[in-house]
Amino acid sequence: MRVDRYADAGDFLGAAESWLSADEVANNVMLSIARSLADGTRTLTEPPYFAAVTEGGEIDCCAIQTPPHRILLTHGTPRGSAALAADAFEARGRVPGVIGPGAATASFAEEWLRLAGGQARVSMRQRLHKLERVNADLPHVPGVLREAEQGDRGLAIEWVSAFAREALPGEPSEAEQGVDRHLKARSLYFWDRGGPVSMCASAGVVGSVARINAVYTPAALRGRGYATAAVAALTRRLLAGGCHHCCLYTDLANPISNGVYYRIGYRPVYDLDQYTFC
Repeated sequence: MRVDRYADAGDFLGAAESWLSADEVANNVMLSIARSLADGTRTLTEPPYFAAVTEGGEIDCCAIQTPPHRILLTHGTPRGSAALAADAFEARGRVPGVIGPGAATASFAEEWLRLAGGQARVSMRQRLHKLERVNADLPHVPGVLREAEQGDRGLAIEWVSAFAREALPGEPSEAEQGVDRHLKARSLYFWDRGGPVSMCASAGVVGSVARINAVYTPAALRGRGYATAAVAALTRRLLAGGCHHCCLYTDLANPISNGVYYRIGYRPVYDLDQYTFC
């Protein structure tokens, strides 16, 4: 079993893109991050980490890290995940944690603690969902989905920051950079009812798959179906634009959001664990 480390996103994609693309839903985040770095859409202040484990000439698993975030893992064998942990420890010495499929992250965390010491705790459990068709019997909700404009930038930054505080507590905030990327890509949307009442975004299309994220409704406007309407409308738009699937991630500790997406038609693919190292 061999670990290959790559200097940049282009080299990593050259080696692993076809393997990752064989499961575009499961690997959507890794592919979209790597492609955005390769084409210059996303820039970093610290060098990223890219690695792939191969055995017998075939890829077993991959990992990437864009500091200061956790290492992101794909599915793989326990041996492959442990090999990535050893390589990441050699390359980084310290990382805030790891996120990925449950079995992969458990093997990675075990090997990481053996090498680095300290402790690891599961700080979040997530579920990846996908959809091919929006349910037809959703209730009518007043309003319309519209693309965010430059004049919405201040509100979008405020809401993305609030979303991050609620959904990703303790994570580094990249609200301004993220909103600017979305505005440039025309991928941020509001449900508008005489003004914005809810928000959602498309994280970009990878092959035939689009991922929805940054779903947020201010507390005073919740319980009225705005987020459901916004996500359903954006999902329909992405499917009509040629995507075969839409996907999104939920926090398993939040039954409300999981219920919202289930009503729209999203169904579970697999679960992920997020570990924090300390």
